[in-house]
Amino acid sequence: MKRPEASLDLVGIGAMVVDRVHRAARIVGPDEKGPLQPIDGASGPSVRTFIGGVILNQLGWASALGLRAGIFGKGADDENGRILRAAMDRAGIEHHLVLDGSASAVAAIFVEPGGERAIYFDPAATAETTAAHVREEHATFIARGARLSTEVHQVPLAAAHEALRIARAAGIATTVDLDVPPSEAVPMLGDDATLEAMLRAADLLKPSKRAARELLGAHPEADALALARGIRARFGNGAVVVTDGEIGCAVSAADFEGAIAAPRVRAIDATGAGDAFLGAFHAGLHQGLGWLDAAKLGNAAGAACVERMGALPSDLAWARRRALELYTGAPFAMRDVPPDPTGAAMLDALDTMVGELAALRDRADAQSYLAAVALIRAAETQGGRVHVTGIGKPEHLARYGASVLSSTGTPTAFLHATETIHGSAGQILPGDVVIAISNSGSTKELLLAVAALRALGAKLIAITGDAASPLAKEADVVLDARVAKEGGGLGLAPRASIAAELLALATLSAGLEVARGFTHDEYHARHPAGRLGELSKGKR
Repeated sequence: MKRPEASLDLVGIGAMVVDRVHRAARIVGPDEKGPLQPIDGASGPSVRTFIGGVILNQLGWASALGLRAGIFGKGADDENGRILRAAMDRAGIEHHLVLDGSASAVAAIFVEPGGERAIYFDPAATAETTAAHVREEHATFIARGARLSTEVHQVPLAAAHEALRIARAAGIATTVDLDVPPSEAVPMLGDDATLEAMLRAADLLKPSKRAARELLGAHPEADALALARGIRARFGNGAVVVTDGEIGCAVSAADFEGAIAAPRVRAIDATGAGDAFLGAFHAGLHQGLGWLDAAKLGNAAGAACVERMGALPSDLAWARRRALELYTGAPFAMRDVPPDPTGAAMLDALDTMVGELAALRDRADAQSYLAAVALIRAAETQGGRVHVTGIGKPEHLARYGASVLSSTGTPTAFLHATETIHGSAGQILPGDVVIAISNSGSTKELLLAVAALRALGAKLIAITGDAASPLAKEADVVLDARVAKEGGGLGLAPRASIAAELLALATLSAGLEVARGFTHDEYHARHPAGRLGELSKGKR
């Protein structure tokens, strides 16, 4: 049966990791201690968060160099998982993930000034992947690829082998990245027989030099080309590429054998250099380069990778440009780098917020605002004052509200909600008006504060997104700030709701300004300096 035309050039299953990268003076040994250093210069923190993982890095560099890439496997619906998926989106990597794992993979990486590093990792959900999971959840996705790439590092060997089996049955080319020596991998991931089957199932096998030596029981001084040749003879692969760090790589294939030197660059962080190499190597092969030039492109990407902290390219355009600057092989045509989706995501968020505010205007009830103005004006005639309060992001809005109301003729104080039940309620006198802001209207700390304020005789104006909430039910007047969507990739952070609450405050201030006949002279008296002071003075 003929396989349908592939919609992806490269699909992969393997490590996808949130990396916490530390800058260390040196990599210490057992029972040693060493200081951490600022990661970005002479001062600042010694740790930064990057996105990494053998397969995710590889796919990111492949995407930067023109391939349509996709990743599949088991993930987790936690904060690190959301960070990982957002990074995949930015890198143009399609993801087909089942989010039922215990947690997303994380790593602690310590990098010394010369770029060498030590890595400690917790594979979490990646290590929970089974052969049945691959077969039942991802076989169709695998069939969309022109090539499958997997690794011996974090995915259980049985699961990786199942992915290889599915790919080979569908006539898809296969790659295995042997990132760590078998003696380290097998106890964590499976058994020797499954590893042997995986290595034999690879059309392209890429071991690190350290792993290659162990596979062959070779002398420590054995060169990379001899190792590549020996491994290909043992496992029957179509091609074997042995990476050799800053030296370069060696390729053994039926129609080419050779050692290819890497460009000389100043290394900042060696993390992910082999992953970048393999992603670019795949890109070169897919776009028609021979073994020599594909290896040159891989070496160029590996060299570019070590010039910056972090392994997954956060800037696809830079990664592509720098790799091509270092590439010395034959010219070739490639697809354009997918546009960074960050810009589109921001405009989408803006569209969402604008749409929500337009809907707010369409259903705006002037009577509610008139009732709020009347409540405040009536309180002022009895000597009452105005206060604004909120918890979390609304606390910042409360400070704005107190400022804008005060500057437009309604003296207003900020009221710290969480301090209210610890003494700050003392700023309230009977007959004062409190404006309380809460999107949900059910924030426990705010409701406790409201109960205390009500007990002291305060009137209440609620600005909320839920007219049926406890806060709304307690209020004398409710101002609508409801939104259906917040905007943004996760749709969780208060964005549209904060904008709606801000507009409710601004609208109320405009009503009070008109109701009291507030003049330019009065505004200037409260705002004598700055550009607004000049404008108000000119209209007196």
